[in-house]
Amino acid sequence: MNTLIKNGLFFSGDLNEKAIQQDILIDSNGKIKKIGSNYSIPESDIEIIDATGKWIVPGFIDSHTHYDAEVLASPGLKESARHGVTSIILGSCSVSAVFNNPEDTTDSFARVEAIPRDIMLPLLQKEKNWNSPKEWKAYINKLPLGINVASFIGHSDIRMKAMGINRSLSEKESATEAEDLAMFNMLNDALDEGFIGLSTMDNPWDKMDGDRYWSHKTPSFYSSWKERKNLIDVLRKRDAILQGAPNLVTRYNALNYMFASSGVFRKPLKTTMIAMMDLIGDRYIYPIIALASSVINKFGNANFRMQSPPCPFTVYYDGVDSVMFEEFPSGEALRHLAKELDQRNELIKDQQYRERFKKEIKKKFAPKVWHKDLSKSIIIDCPDTSLIGKNFYDLAKERNSHPIDVFLDTIILYDKKIRWTTTIANDRKEKYKDLYNFKYNLISFSDAGAHLNNMAFYNFPLKMIKNVQESIEAGSPIMSMEKCIWRLTKEQGDWFNLDCGHLAEGKTADLVLLNPENFKNINENVEMESIKEFGNFDRLVNRNDGVVTRVLVGGKTIFENEKFTEDYGKTKKYGRFLAKIDNQKKH
Repeated sequence: MNTLIKNGLFFSGDLNEKAIQQDILIDSNGKIKKIGSNYSIPESDIEIIDATGKWIVPGFIDSHTHYDAEVLASPGLKESARHGVTSIILGSCSVSAVFNNPEDTTDSFARVEAIPRDIMLPLLQKEKNWNSPKEWKAYINKLPLGINVASFIGHSDIRMKAMGINRSLSEKESATEAEDLAMFNMLNDALDEGFIGLSTMDNPWDKMDGDRYWSHKTPSFYSSWKERKNLIDVLRKRDAILQGAPNLVTRYNALNYMFASSGVFRKPLKTTMIAMMDLIGDRYIYPIIALASSVINKFGNANFRMQSPPCPFTVYYDGVDSVMFEEFPSGEALRHLAKELDQRNELIKDQQYRERFKKEIKKKFAPKVWHKDLSKSIIIDCPDTSLIGKNFYDLAKERNSHPIDVFLDTIILYDKKIRWTTTIANDRKEKYKDLYNFKYNLISFSDAGAHLNNMAFYNFPLKMIKNVQESIEAGSPIMSMEKCIWRLTKEQGDWFNLDCGHLAEGKTADLVLLNPENFKNINENVEMESIKEFGNFDRLVNRNDGVVTRVLVGGKTIFENEKFTEDYGKTKKYGRFLAKIDNQKKH
């Protein structure tokens, strides 16, 4: 059956097309047949959707997720879909679930991405019947996908496979010529199947889970840039993408990514690096990264992009169970002893350790992502309910003690049962105009599917839209709404070489109906909701009732009035594997 969406304010996703009221005719194959008005079609042959008062926008793109495990168990990816995200990219940060056995794969994911190991490992042991990009893609294509999926291949994934897990995690080992060739071939195989590029990681926070290699960095960390040269040459030659993160402690190797992207006397390499944010603890880093990005693009003929979340970056902690503690040595020591609580608590009680912790946490000029300001850290749950709503400075004043001593004492008492929250970046709305308009920046960094208890940015596109709309209504627009929608849709589809994010005749109808009257319901609150397919594991989610009134993928409704269609994510397939555009005909 055909579908006609009538009377909505239509945003095509094209930066240069003004939003006007349009009707959209979608054929039975899910393609947009006509865009215009006043179609006269017998009602018996068509489903009519009245979009009066609504906005019609392309489905949003989330270009930084870790859904590699969740898509196997819950292929609807509901927490993104319900907010109008119709296309996601997984395989980020050097970790993908393609080449290695379930245990090695899980150990590379579970700790750094805060995905429960006791859920991911049995899931992979049950489902994993693939060992190559072609086999992985065949598996994905058989799933009842709710939304569209594209993927990077992970550098840690191919390095671990080529060298073996033991050698890939050794600082003393480099890839041999044969191992280099194996990685070269694995990357080419992935690109042949439509993967969009290679993700890598230089951040020492990213560490292995499991008993065998606990606290080793993930394999790509041990790879030199000399070792990566052949892989980067493949990406450059094949117009593929390098995604990565620098060492967030030293930071200077961010220049490696920028120089790799440079197109002086060679083809530019599409390179994207995480993450550009207005950090509370490090205000100078945003302007420095912005300046460096501008210089390398303008004068180095690069194709370099940062990634940014468009909203406050608020995180939630269960005790010290967060990757943020990996950025300073005494916090790293706590994380290392997470499985040995008696030893960890003895360490915490040691006065010399406490003095080191105090010294490290108050270093004013040390690079930092977490501001480490315990006056900005609010307790939201604890067995001692009298602590809820207070910060650790409040408690220190009450107890006439040092805030660090109070903090560490509560960790000994309650471990993960004390839950607290803080915002680490993007707290100043006056900076959003620069952030949103910075041309060398991709507005997309949700980490969806990871850090399940630590953060939730599934609705980041809606937060950006609300902020832009409020600025327009206040008479001081951050940007036009057309530009805002473009940044969340077509700009990213085009940059990542994916056929999505654009509504035009002949395109697949992945689209969203928004009710601007309910934008007030978009907020920074989070809720807990369980993932049934993850053994009812509780995770943080976002809710903004009445904002997204309908989501269509492939021309079919998947979500309407806060409910998914009955067969969603179970039997019927709506989404598709998104191959890199120059692979579309082949795949």
